[in-house]
This record gives sequence, structure tokens and C-alpha cells, in this order.
Amino acid sequence: MTISPGNSYRPHRIDKASDDFISLPGRRLIQQPLERNRLYDFDYATLILTCLLVGLGIMTIYSATYTPENAGWLTAFSRRQCSWFGIGLGVGTLVFVFHYNYLYHAAYPLYGLSLLLLVAVEVAGSQHMGATRWLSLGGLNLQPSELVKITVILALARYFSNRRLPPPYNLRELLPPLAIVLLPCLFILKQPDLGTALLIFLISGVVILIVGITRRTLATIMTAALICGSIGWQFLHDYQRRRVLTFLDPENDPLGSGYHIAQSKIAIGAGKFFGNGFLKGTQNTLHFLPEQHTDFIFAAYAEQWGFLGCIILLTLYLAFLFRSLNIAMEARDTFGSYLGSGIAAIFFWQITINIGMVSGLMPVVGIPLPLFSYGGTSMLTSMILIGMLLNLHFRRKG
Repeated sequence: MTISPGNSYRPHRIDKASDDFISLPGRRLIQQPLERNRLYDFDYATLILTCLLVGLGIMTIYSATYTPENAGWLTAFSRRQCSWFGIGLGVGTLVFVFHYNYLYHAAYPLYGLSLLLLVAVEVAGSQHMGATRWLSLGGLNLQPSELVKITVILALARYFSNRRLPPPYNLRELLPPLAIVLLPCLFILKQPDLGTALLIFLISGVVILIVGITRRTLATIMTAALICGSIGWQFLHDYQRRRVLTFLDPENDPLGSGYHIAQSKIAIGAGKFFGNGFLKGTQNTLHFLPEQHTDFIFAAYAEQWGFLGCIILLTLYLAFLFRSLNIAMEARDTFGSYLGSGIAAIFFWQITINIGMVSGLMPVVGIPLPLFSYGGTSMLTSMILIGMLLNLHFRRKG
């Protein structure tokens, strides 16, 4: 990927007459000189891929939560997922309409707001299955750690795009961005949510590598990560240790800590090549598979649609990731390039970790499959990120 990180970010002059939000029919959404802002420049491919993935996800949520008692067009979970998708479309449209210059200026305030939300979780968060990760707002549960993924890459993109010194950077120059990453992760680890904290580290690592660092700095960071990992093992909760040990030896406790993985592998294997069909499959319909509409939804999908269905789903995700990387490469400035790269990294790592976890290739860490798993905050976060991608593409280099 070719990005010019040496050129510091110079935001385009935001002219009130040309960059205002215009919603009246028959008028341009956003007008800018030297840009091809026409409807035919809209990234329809990304939007179509998004709708296909969400549609398959809602269909799988329906089948995973279906019972004869709640038979109908939609189950309660699939209905709520449709509602969250509608809300996400609205918020994503709002993010798309405003020029991403506004995201540049709002990056640090949004980062600060996300930290305040994490503090609010510590003070007044609701607990579920031993973890305190949610804020109850008018009957809706918001998971601030999901939003932190967005604000961290926004803050990193702004920081690096403002750097006057060209890369590669040494460790001393990386101290501020490392602080940007570490501060929210400390709050998230306390919830405890090891999976999301590790995900934020991986996402941030991709952005930092794209920007450019010296080999000595890379070696130092990797060594420090190994040392911290060894020390951190002593501070893990018992259930977190069991998950890692189960990953190393899943047959050791098949009815306890290894139950999720064992049932997930059975479901994936039962799908064979063509699958058992919609609303069929013993693991799914008899509810042997835990969390089959959230973290382990890929296993429920694989049991119904088999290897062929999995190839189709992975192809859709692969096409989506290629579109995201292409948008990052075509961005008109370094801020847009770093932001697009960070968004692509978020989706890549979430997809990789979730499918690896469900397949037994990685420990169970509770990362949802983006645009597919049931979850309001996850869907909202994904749609905001897609709104940013569409924004970057619409205002790309001419």
C-alpha cells in the first residue's frame, strides 16, 4: 500500500458556502472544488457488500433464535438487529454527509468522550456474566469499548498526519501515540475485556506499522509485549486462563471450559459441503451451541450452509476488505489514508479473530463477527466505520 506519511496533514479550507450540510432534494450534498462529487462517484460496491453481509447475518440470527413458539417473520433478536441496522444506517449517513475534515477536528474531543464513557462504566455500568462492560441508556445497553476502536484510530490518524518529521519514527517519538492506545486499554482490561483490549492493540499496531517505525523500535516493542504478556498472565482471571489452556488442549475439559469450542467444531463439521439447510441442524435447532446468535454465529451459519456457504461468506468479507484498503490508498491526504487503514484493520482483525476462535484456531475472547453477529453497539460501530469509508471514497483524490 502506497501512502505518503511524510506529507503533514493540511486540512482543506472549510468554506461555509461549499461545505455546509445540505439535505434539500435537488441540491448537492456537499460541493467542493477539484472534486468529482457526483452520485456516480458514490461507492455502491461497499454499500451492496454491507447489505449482503447484514442480510445474511439477520437470516442466521433468525434461525439461531427460532423456536416454534416464536415462529413468524422475525424473532425478537432478529427484529432488534433490523432496528439497530436502521439506526446504524441513519448514523452512518450522517457521518458520510459531513466532510471528513470535521472528523479530523473532532478526533481528540471524541477520544476524550470515549474515555469518559469508560469511566462511567466503572461507576455505573451494568453487569452481565461477571463482566461490567455496558451502560444502560433508556432501556438500551451501550458498550463504550466498541466505540473506543473508532476514537483510537481517529486520534492516531490525527496525531501522525500532523507530524512534521518524516518517518520512520523511534520509540521516543511513539510515546504519545502509545499513550493514546494504552490509556483506554487499561480501563477495558479492568472490566474485564481482554479480547477488546488485545484487538485495540492489534489495530493500533497496523496503523503504526503503516506510518513507519525503525527496526530497533519494532524489536523493542515486540520484546516489551512478550515481557508484559508473561507478567500479565499472573493477573488474568481464572476463566481467562482456562480459555487459553483450553485453546492449547481443547479435549481436556469438553463439558466445562472446552464446551463452546467442542460444540462449535461439531456444528461446523456437521455442515459438510452443502450444509443441512435453513432452520436445520441439530447443534443450531436444539441449542447445543452456546452464544449461537452472537460470538458463535459463524458456527451456526456453517452448520446450515456448509463449506460452500462459508466460502461465499468469506468471499464477501474479502471483497469488503479489498474495497477498504483501496479507499485508504486513494484518500486525498495522510489523515484519510491512516483513517482508512485503521478502519480496514478493525474489520480484518475482528473477522480473523472471530472465525479463528469459532474454529478452534484461537482462544475464545468474545469478539463478534462484524455486520453479522447480534449486537446493537457492534452494529452501530460497524455502520459508523462504513460511513467513514464512504466519506473517504466520495472525497478521494481526483
